[in-house]
Amino acid sequence: MNKTINIIIGIIILAVILAVSGAFYTIDETQQVVLTQFGKLVGMPKTQAGLYFKAPFVQTANYFDKRILDWDGDAAQIPTREKRLIWVDVTARWRVVDALKYMQRVGTEPNAQSRLDDIIDAKAREAISSHALVEAIRNSNRLIEEGNAETLESASEEFGKTALAPIEKGREALSKEILKRSAEAVKDYGIDLVDVKIKRINYVKEVQNKVYERMVSERKRAAEQFRSEGQGKKAEIEGQQAKELQQIQSEAYRKAQEIKGKADAEAIKIYAEAYNKDPEFYSFMKTMDTYRETINDRTTLILTTKNDFYEYLNGVREGL
Repeated sequence: MNKTINIIIGIIILAVILAVSGAFYTIDETQQVVLTQFGKLVGMPKTQAGLYFKAPFVQTANYFDKRILDWDGDAAQIPTREKRLIWVDVTARWRVVDALKYMQRVGTEPNAQSRLDDIIDAKAREAISSHALVEAIRNSNRLIEEGNAETLESASEEFGKTALAPIEKGREALSKEILKRSAEAVKDYGIDLVDVKIKRINYVKEVQNKVYERMVSERKRAAEQFRSEGQGKKAEIEGQQAKELQQIQSEAYRKAQEIKGKADAEAIKIYAEAYNKDPEFYSFMKTMDTYRETINDRTTLILTTKNDFYEYLNGVREGL
């Protein structure tokens, strides 16, 4: 009995000693560990969460984050292709993907941040300095594309004919270019560069006013071009409207004349039929219509007795 108790006590004491000596270590889901023994790497990195054992006193567990980490560089003055200085502020996101290589080449996160400072700043300078200022500022040819379809084509021929200076890549494409160049350079450090963005661009005071003036001038040219295109479109619509109106009126006049012609023909036909039934009565009725249309209480007629027009008037007088 006493022997069993002694064994249990011994096991407990041994566990306590191992725990105190750091023989056990844990890794959570956000971490990865590289073991070193007297400064030398031991085994492969541990990337799975759990409880692990290491040789006490001689081995050290070096923890590294598996999560995506931030990098924010300091704003730097960078010249564009036109030799205009601008303040460029770049930010990035990165993570450790090869803990063993990261441990060998970098060692600590501050060292990694320092390496990223050098690499990303240099690649940003290379990308921006090889492009025009508008490529870093604007992200699309939206104002140009919203004009007519020929504007963007003419922009490459003569800037004076377009609303804004056209861009080939733009700010988003420059960010991707910086990311691509930087990602290749940091692979040797066991780092994966997830994303790079141009966070902010400011002008140095020497060129700020000139840039503002240019922006205002560009927008005025854009507005003037849109007005011109609007006036042209208006004239086109009005011309088309007048053409359609004239066509409608001509068609209506043609149909009216056709209807009148048919009506006249029908009237003549009716008159002819009426005349054929009783020519004398027809003649009498037509003469009466003529009297009604030409004679009123103010009419004075001077006729001979032999006048055809006087024929029925004379008959009326004789009847009286």
